[in-house]
Amino acid sequence: MIDTPAFLDTHRPDSVPDLVVPHGITPFHLSNSPVRGRLVRLGPLADIMLTRHDIADSGRILAGQALSLVAGLSAGLKFKGSFSLQIKGDGPVSTLVADCTDTGELRFYLRMENDAAPRDATARALLGEGYFAFTVDQGAHMERHQGIVALEGETLADMATHYFETSEQHRCAVLLFCDRTEAGWEAGALLLEKIAQEGGIVPSPDAGPGEKHQGQTDSGAAQTDEDSWETACVLGRTLTSSELFDRSLSSVTLIERLFGTQGVIVDRARAVSLGCRCNRARLAGVLSSFPEEDLDHMAEEGTITMNCEFCNVGFQFARDDIAR
Repeated sequence: MIDTPAFLDTHRPDSVPDLVVPHGITPFHLSNSPVRGRLVRLGPLADIMLTRHDIADSGRILAGQALSLVAGLSAGLKFKGSFSLQIKGDGPVSTLVADCTDTGELRFYLRMENDAAPRDATARALLGEGYFAFTVDQGAHMERHQGIVALEGETLADMATHYFETSEQHRCAVLLFCDRTEAGWEAGALLLEKIAQEGGIVPSPDAGPGEKHQGQTDSGAAQTDEDSWETACVLGRTLTSSELFDRSLSSVTLIERLFGTQGVIVDRARAVSLGCRCNRARLAGVLSSFPEEDLDHMAEEGTITMNCEFCNVGFQFARDDIAR
């Protein structure tokens, strides 16, 4: 049997679970309102991802919320790429990175300098002062889009809302959840956004394109838009973690329970999965770029070990197999 050379070995270790949650993201919209949303439920994937890292519970809660946020936002990608969240702060959590591809592959990295932070510590207490950035990566041959704002607010949901209000001038409501339950760690989110209607007009179900409701002025339509948005936000904020984490309730049932009076239309659900993109071939390529003396320094008894910070898997390479 011939061993595959490291630079050709694209397989993932057996220790990384191959788990797919088929209905992890459920998009929907309200037929009579300028509102669309996404319900995110990571299910057993949350426990698998969060427990792979040796971090305090407060860090796991923050990471679970971040994963739910990028999962929901990635559902809006119309191309092959990824949606990333990056946060740098001067608090106990100095770095937080979470991203999700257009196919629902999730990963995260969190650097926590002090694991003594209390379990109920807010995102502000964990992150301190710093910046919050979203990046849309459209692939190697396309330009990346990134927006950066200062950290504002007490919760991660507050920080995300501040980003959309200041960087994108976009009305959003963000509810993020993560906690340890009897079934293990659970995480999820409810994201709502107000859709701009052309000309500020909300079409009625039987109206043609661009028509107003009968007897309705532009100012009346704008007021109806705002009222509908506020109503959707009020209804959305009634969602509780116990409802979201109740696996006996389907996502469709939960969405209809929240917005059934608003003409809700549920779209096709999307899957999420553990999506770290490391493998032996990629890491061997990284190692091959180091000078020989650095490789010698990394080796212990003839073996170099590289640990992936995203999935916490250690890859071992024979020093003699790594050459520039």
